Amino acid sequence: MFRPLVPDTIHPPFSAYSHGALVEAPARIVFCSGQLGVAADGTIPPDCAGQTKLCFDNIRGVLREAGMDLANIVRINAYVTGREHLSDYMKVRNALFSDPLPASTLMIVSGFARPEFVVEIEAVAAAELENGR
Repeated sequence: MFRPLVPDTIHPPFSAYSHGALVEAPARIVFCSGQLGVAADGTIPPDCAGQTKLCFDNIRGVLREAGMDLANIVRINAYVTGREHLSDYMKVRNALFSDPLPASTLMIVSGFARPEFVVEIEAVAAAELENGR
C-alpha cells in the first residue's frame, strides 16, 4: 500500500523504520489518536514493554474499525518518559513491523496526564480504496 523512502544520500535509519512513506492516491487514511498502555478493564502494566504492547493492541483495535491492521501503518509517533524506556519500546515495535517499514519518530517527554503511563503512541494508516470508497 505504501512505498518506504530510504534515500542513500542520507544516514540510514537508526532502527527498524523508514525515513518516509509514500502513499499513492486513491487511499483511505486513518489517523489514530495517541494510545496509552491501558487495557479495556483499566489495568496498566508497570513496565514499558507491557504498556507498549497495549498501545499497539489499542491501535490495532482502532484500525480494525476501518478494516485495517498494523500492516497498514505508514507513520508512528511515539513518546516515552525516559531514555531507559527506549530499548523496551523499540523491541516491541520492531517485533511487530517488517518490510515495508513505516516512518517513525520516537521522542522523550516529561510525562503524561497520569504518572503511571510511560509511553504513548499515535499512528497513521493507509489502505487502498474498496469499491471506490
